[in-house]
Amino acid sequence: MATQTATIEKIDTKVKDSPAYIEDLWNSRKDKNWNMPRILMAIISLLAVGLSVFHVYSAGFGTLSSWQHRSIHVLWALVLIFLLFPTRKEKKFGIIDAIIILITLVTAGYMIVDASGIESRQGAISTYDVIFGTIFIALVLEATRRTNGLLMAAIGLFFLGYILFGQYFPGALAHPGVRYEKMVDHMFNGTLGIFSEPIYVSSTVLILFVVFGSFLMRSGGGQFFTDFAFGLLGNKTGGPALSAVGSSALVGTITGNGAANAAITGGFTIPLMKKLGYSKRFAASVEAVSSQGGQIMPPIMGASVFIMAETLGIPYIKLALYGLVPAIIYFFIAGAVVYFHAKRLGMKGIPKEQLPSVRKVLLGQGYLFLPILIIIGLMVYGYSPMKAGFFGVLSAVVLSWIRKATRMNLLDILAALEKGARSALTVIAACATAGIIVGAVSITGLGITFSRFVIDLAGGNLFLLLLLVGAASIIMGFGMPTVSAYVILAVLGAPALIQLGVNPVAAHFFVFYFGVMSGLTPPVAITAYTTASIAGSNPLSTSIYSMRIGLGGFFIPFIFAYNPVLLMQGGTSVEMVIAIITAFISCILFAAALEDYFFGKLGVLKRIIMFIGACLLVIPGLITDVVGLVVLICMFVWQKKTNATNILESEKQKYA
Repeated sequence: MATQTATIEKIDTKVKDSPAYIEDLWNSRKDKNWNMPRILMAIISLLAVGLSVFHVYSAGFGTLSSWQHRSIHVLWALVLIFLLFPTRKEKKFGIIDAIIILITLVTAGYMIVDASGIESRQGAISTYDVIFGTIFIALVLEATRRTNGLLMAAIGLFFLGYILFGQYFPGALAHPGVRYEKMVDHMFNGTLGIFSEPIYVSSTVLILFVVFGSFLMRSGGGQFFTDFAFGLLGNKTGGPALSAVGSSALVGTITGNGAANAAITGGFTIPLMKKLGYSKRFAASVEAVSSQGGQIMPPIMGASVFIMAETLGIPYIKLALYGLVPAIIYFFIAGAVVYFHAKRLGMKGIPKEQLPSVRKVLLGQGYLFLPILIIIGLMVYGYSPMKAGFFGVLSAVVLSWIRKATRMNLLDILAALEKGARSALTVIAACATAGIIVGAVSITGLGITFSRFVIDLAGGNLFLLLLLVGAASIIMGFGMPTVSAYVILAVLGAPALIQLGVNPVAAHFFVFYFGVMSGLTPPVAITAYTTASIAGSNPLSTSIYSMRIGLGGFFIPFIFAYNPVLLMQGGTSVEMVIAIITAFISCILFAAALEDYFFGKLGVLKRIIMFIGACLLVIPGLITDVVGLVVLICMFVWQKKTNATNILESEKQKYA
């Protein structure tokens, strides 16, 4: 494969994103023809801006009662979903959508006007509550179908069926069944069903951080991270791919969505990698792995960690700190794979003069990182994530005014508010349906039953249980957001792991990581398919290759399940340092074995030895660490001798 870098012009690292509806309307303001599409765009933009303003105001100045706040959050999102997502993807907004919106508005009127009455009737549900509760549940499932696909909606419907007809389920999964009215009461009237923990997080923290991410992107934060990554890594061996890893990781912390991040950064990283000689499949896979991993990278991680914080009763900022080392290891493995791949193929970096200057980027745009530092500082100081997010949004706007190039005007602010709300819709619908699952588990006692079932299936063997829960996490993640997969496994799989002695934080991070990795796993690898469409590569082949590059994401959860020291759970400072060092050395061996390169081509035998060494280094214990280090040293010496021999043989042949 050719290494053509000398002829490349100064690379374009501009982050491109689609304009908001309000920008399109403003740009076409001279057009007096207000047809149906333009009217819909105006309505959607107005409602989206209003939804963001509602939550930003609530974060700063207080909320309504818990049920009222959550119900308005979901109802507002439902109207927007039915406006933005037609009944069928290939169809335009039609009469059916209009009827559903009308039904949603009538339901919203009942729920808002009689909010206090509905709350007071919990446990003694009225006929009207049953009727409107049923309609509301159906609307949630339909919105989920439109935004997250049929599978997620079907799972929600399955759990409703499980509540009603539990007596017909086999063996340990059977329960007496629940009356229909009681089921609706549980799902609709209180905060144990649809309006349970997932929607609580969605309505208080999640949407606020999505809006914050929108403001940060709009002010140029995404551009800053991208230029910084390319300036820092672009000239190294495998530079373009390494830069893609770095920029996607940084931007992914803002977006919290693998597929969305891939669409934003992949638009220029993938063509650049292809231009420099990397294959379409490799370019798409690197971007997919990097973008998906943005959800696990602190300080601003995906929605799942906010829900995890509420579930475990641990402040979010602490969980972000606990997850820092595993996230760095994940990207270190991805980076090492990219590096060894480039070395094996003789790929060079981009000349430094063609890259952004790190110094100029930091001096000119470094202030754009301050909003993130403000959020972290406030949470460390004791502010709630909600309040910290509020000040984060304000600081993103104010700090953008430092320089003309990043200064946000009124149109930019409105566009950021609109895009933030629109970006949150898919996850809001998923959280609402996840609430159905949480409600089903609480009303039927399924959590305890399922834990016993999988423990018995694994025969009490922890490794087998980890494999079962990991596989279940991936299956649950097919075609649905990470938050949905996490919620399901948090109430079903994590308790089983905890019962067999896994640290609670490690158990929840285990299912979280596998939920994230489902975005790369066929047959429904959403993020990998997104990058494949940009690269023009085969989607299935890309997703399989993404799993190879991102194999560390499947490997790491087993590390901290057995050795929670990596999550800062237990152990002394010395043990923690040793665990981190050995984990990183393990990553080098693991990546080298994957790419068949370590100071030269390895071959089958050496790859097997290096993989064994990688496994030994992550198993707690002095003996395994020593043996793993011996493997590393021996392989280094062996490869150096092999290379020296090959050079000597080559010289002999030259002069023969």
